[in-house]
Amino acid sequence: MLNSYFDVNKTEAGCDEVGRGCLAGPVVAAAVILPKYFKHDVLTDSKKLHFSERELLKIEIENVALDYAIGETSAQEIDEMNILNASFLAMHRAIDKLKIKPELLLIDGNRYISHNSIPYQCIVKGDLKFFSIAAASIIAKTYRDQLMRELGKEYPHYGWETNVGYPTTPHRQGIRKQGITPHHRKTFQLLPK
Repeated sequence: MLNSYFDVNKTEAGCDEVGRGCLAGPVVAAAVILPKYFKHDVLTDSKKLHFSERELLKIEIENVALDYAIGETSAQEIDEMNILNASFLAMHRAIDKLKIKPELLLIDGNRYISHNSIPYQCIVKGDLKFFSIAAASIIAKTYRDQLMRELGKEYPHYGWETNVGYPTTPHRQGIRKQGITPHHRKTFQLLPK
């Protein structure tokens, strides 16, 4: 079972991002504030859950969360500032949209750039350790996957409806045949050398 909180005396927001390894689309982050003693039997890292489980959990999280928000950084911004800084910016944008100001951020991973002087704790594999980070991973992933499926209708040659921008064989075949779209990250190695 994951942990409900890091510091019982602080309002905590769990933060996670999704889409760093993609060839196309934005990197998306979410920040989620859950009730202090929140517990759940199924909630864990979004990558460990089936599509249908994530969709059900998304609705549950949106209903139970005290606050949640989503931030994204475009492919163009990723190309301008690099994927790591773009990931931090997406998190900052999500945190800025929260109506409740967190007193502590629980960040999935080992690096973060401080923002608005809110104290933070980096937690490696945090989405397997804290409910709020796992919830943020679900919110970010379901939002980004839906966005990429919608973009897949506009750009049907890349398989985004299933690969959501990750470097799969159909995606790379689409790049070879059709070239790139405005949503591709030009600084990424889009095709193998």
